[in-house]
Amino acid sequence: MKRIATIPAVAERHLCCGCGACAGLAPDQLEMVDVADQGLRPVLRPGVAPEATADLVPVCPGVSIGHAPGAEDGGHIPELFEAWGPILELWEGYATDPELRRAGSSGGAATALGLWALDQDEAGAVAHIRARPDEPWRNETVLSTTRDALLGATGSRYAPASPADSLGAVAAAPEPSVFIGKPCDVAAAANARVARPDLDRQLALTIAIFCAGTPSTEGTLEMMRTMGVDPDGDDVRSVRYRGNGWPGLAEVVVGSESGGTDARTLTYAESWGDILQRHRPWRCHICADHTGEFADVAVGDPWYREIEPDDPGRSLVLVRTERGRRAVRAAMEAGVLELAPRSPDTLVRSQPNLLRTRGAVWARLATMRVLGLPTPRYRNMAMFPLWRRELSVKQKAQSLGGTVKRIWRRRLHRPAS
Repeated sequence: MKRIATIPAVAERHLCCGCGACAGLAPDQLEMVDVADQGLRPVLRPGVAPEATADLVPVCPGVSIGHAPGAEDGGHIPELFEAWGPILELWEGYATDPELRRAGSSGGAATALGLWALDQDEAGAVAHIRARPDEPWRNETVLSTTRDALLGATGSRYAPASPADSLGAVAAAPEPSVFIGKPCDVAAAANARVARPDLDRQLALTIAIFCAGTPSTEGTLEMMRTMGVDPDGDDVRSVRYRGNGWPGLAEVVVGSESGGTDARTLTYAESWGDILQRHRPWRCHICADHTGEFADVAVGDPWYREIEPDDPGRSLVLVRTERGRRAVRAAMEAGVLELAPRSPDTLVRSQPNLLRTRGAVWARLATMRVLGLPTPRYRNMAMFPLWRRELSVKQKAQSLGGTVKRIWRRRLHRPAS
């Protein structure tokens, strides 16, 4: 099996997460380009040789992520480390700002933490994504410094995003920044802060949003067409995937001939369940971190709760580091977050499918290795015990045989074009 030695090779071998860290740290060498059926992928700028990107490979979460030896002994909740990574504290609650809470996907905790850091001068900016004004079904990365800017970008966005393309700007900023992203984005930031001490000092707080995979742009375009919206012909004003209540509606607003607007909606089950999740690229199916194990704080949905009409939402808040603990406690004391402690089983009941998913990842990686395909390296991140314990005999067989079929059907044995 040939070692991945350059960033273009990461993308060619279907290992790229689309985080954007490589382009953010070396913008003169790489740019992120949206490949419609895959996601955002790094492309060499004219005149740059692939070998010039070799020093970026250690930062790439598509190649390697992992916990240091002995990380499980760092005062974390012992029964959770194997499947969920380091967790010091587990909370559930919401942003006390009612507008922020309702606009968020599940309680607004991530945005509230970012706003707290700005208000308390813990950070000078928050690096996050928002909808592109010109094509709101696509995303862009911004560094926000005001409440209005953060509020305008709340809510999950189930489309390709590369928030780690901000890491170069974060390193050069006059003050530290809060970084909000998917687990792979935050893992990239964690790798980068090891390689770049200047960046380490500039990351005031990292916040990960639970993720079950990022659909390609084709997923959003199919969702829009299902709503009766033509992305090329209609005047699309905004695209939201969730928010305005929990779990919220997917909503596309288009301009009407009368000068007003028309909102088209789908339920979460219709948008994510029926359409978007089918457009996740292969790399998401071999991801072992869906809950932000390398963040200071991770935030997700408490799916153990029954969905009620007009529910404003609550967040599960996982405190993973001492830095995260200080931030969450300070935000609670400042009245920004209303949180209550939860028992470890709350996380398991909230995300039951993730145990089986992580176990299945072991089988997919094992199958890829048998077929001679390169795979990401996960250090001190248990998968085989979950495959053995959480999957039925039928599911075990499917995780192995299904991988062979997917590799053949998606032509993953061939370099990406």
